[in-house]
Amino acid sequence: MTTSSTLPLQNKTALVTGGSKGIGRAVALRLARDGAFVMISYASDKKGADETVQAITSKGGKAIALQGDVSRVYNIKRLFVDVTKAIKDNHFKSLDILVNNAGIYPMGTLEDTTEEDFEKTLNVNVKGVFFCTQEAVKLMKEGGRVINISTTLTRVATTNMMAYAASKGAVDVLTRDLAMALGPKGITVNAINPGLIRTEGTSKMTADNENMKKFSSDTALGRIGEPGDVADIAAFLANDNARWVTAQRIEASGGYHL
Repeated sequence: MTTSSTLPLQNKTALVTGGSKGIGRAVALRLARDGAFVMISYASDKKGADETVQAITSKGGKAIALQGDVSRVYNIKRLFVDVTKAIKDNHFKSLDILVNNAGIYPMGTLEDTTEEDFEKTLNVNVKGVFFCTQEAVKLMKEGGRVINISTTLTRVATTNMMAYAASKGAVDVLTRDLAMALGPKGITVNAINPGLIRTEGTSKMTADNENMKKFSSDTALGRIGEPGDVADIAAFLANDNARWVTAQRIEASGGYHL
């Protein structure tokens, strides 16, 4: 990691929610590699967030971990007090990139999904996106980027992750509506919709060889995804090359269930 002025995100700031592991960690690492100062928020996994920061700073990048449970608005407001301070303390003037990655994905059919599970899923996955964006745009200027992590399950039907899929359907709609609302400010809003990605959270699924054979055979490119497959798309959306891309749902599934 260098401080070359040729890096596409040099002198930019980014907040990645849920950056302690998985896709969030990969996105944080990728944005830092492109020169951004990355703030990583976490709900409870401080160790994981600190490890992400260490992975960035050990290569010459700049990052900080901030605690913030995005399922509650008062915690989001407190998180953004810390974000504002971190931006100022590190001699920046604005927040340039928000990656709404924090999310939960409980398994649950129509019959066994509880009200508590349903509400928790919506609180993290939908309320978190909406109110983090609400706070973030107060710190953004023209050229700002909002990137929402959604799922391919908003296209492909599921019977055992219904609350999760429904919550991400809301994220897809919010992406379009927020793009319309923030377009006059010069801020773009896009969603990345991954298929199955090999992370800590999907370890039970990916440990099953037969399950993996089926996923791979149902995918045009013949494999499941890695966190870096998503992070590279986020890096594109974050930089100036994507200045004319907004309100888009970019599926990153390797061609799952075509």
